[in-house]
Amino acid sequence: MSSSTAVQLHRGTQEWVVALTGALDAESLPLIWARALAAVRQGGGAPLRLDAAGVTYCDGSGIAFLLDLQREGLRHGSRVTVTNLAPRFAELLGQFDRARLEDGAQPAPARQLRLTEQVGRAVLQLGADLRRQWRYVRRVTVCLVYELRHPSVVRWKEVLSVAEEMGVNGLPVVTLIAFLMGVVLAYQSAVPMRQYGAELFVANLIGLSMMRELAPLMTTIVLAGRTGAAFAAELGTMKVDEEIDALTTMALDPLRFLVVPRVIATVSMTPLLTIYAALVGLLGGGLVMLTFQIPLITYFKQIVGVVSIGDFTGGLFKSAVFAFLVATVGCGRGLEAQGGPRAVGLAATRAVVSTIVLIVVFDGVFAVVFHIFGF
Repeated sequence: MSSSTAVQLHRGTQEWVVALTGALDAESLPLIWARALAAVRQGGGAPLRLDAAGVTYCDGSGIAFLLDLQREGLRHGSRVTVTNLAPRFAELLGQFDRARLEDGAQPAPARQLRLTEQVGRAVLQLGADLRRQWRYVRRVTVCLVYELRHPSVVRWKEVLSVAEEMGVNGLPVVTLIAFLMGVVLAYQSAVPMRQYGAELFVANLIGLSMMRELAPLMTTIVLAGRTGAAFAAELGTMKVDEEIDALTTMALDPLRFLVVPRVIATVSMTPLLTIYAALVGLLGGGLVMLTFQIPLITYFKQIVGVVSIGDFTGGLFKSAVFAFLVATVGCGRGLEAQGGPRAVGLAATRAVVSTIVLIVVFDGVFAVVFHIFGF
């Protein structure tokens, strides 16, 4: 079949003609491809016609060959047309998007953007991202409310599995960080207060700091790096492997099937972890106060006298909101993953960074709101 395939260039009345004969298939095309491209270049920018009257067979390789000849002609400024191609082959050729052919042949020259244009595009992209995230959070909230109103539809096995992984298995790292934070806070505050004989008031500082601020903040930051990244990597892998598309094809909403159980587990376990972290931090501070001749019973009585129910519930409320951010952002970044394995790592990184930034922002908002309302 390859022996009958040939390409010839000759000058017509108003254009150059590249005559193609024989079978255009994977077996014969390697023998004539380079020669055909050279013939197209010889046109020198004049109109070019690919005469396919002699083509007896054309498969996918042949269509790619014809498109490559057209693209090469466009690169050299020639208007390229294909004529006399059999209808069954012309139909296959017509399925290709000509706009993509022209875009690939004549890429727009890169233009250096001015600073105002760069800022404008960045603002527009940020606005689009915020709108997309708002729609996502709204959908998650609607699904969450629906499943809480209909507990029978909740995938409780998945909820318990996630709760065990992010809660029970996260105790060691939470214990270490909370204990060390209590120790550091006690030492850093006790040394200057000792100059005024006010070591006992270190208990006030540790109690309020751990209950209102440090325990919820530290716990959720740990979860952002551990659980949020895990959610993003897990769902990102499913997205890259097209498992999310498979769920959609089976009429299963990925948000209800994958995201909501993780949100329920995270929001349920984080306040418990926050209470645990606060107690461990207080214990670490109490052990330090022993070195300043302050008994543990005195230390804890001082804390009970200064820490109110409002301080305790305020910290738990903050931890629940932060947990919602950890779960929704982690799952959302995973669902946005596109591409290969690199996209999974990028999704995990973006999840951690986005979550920590949002936690700090919301923590500042809570500080202002609590101060305004005297909470």
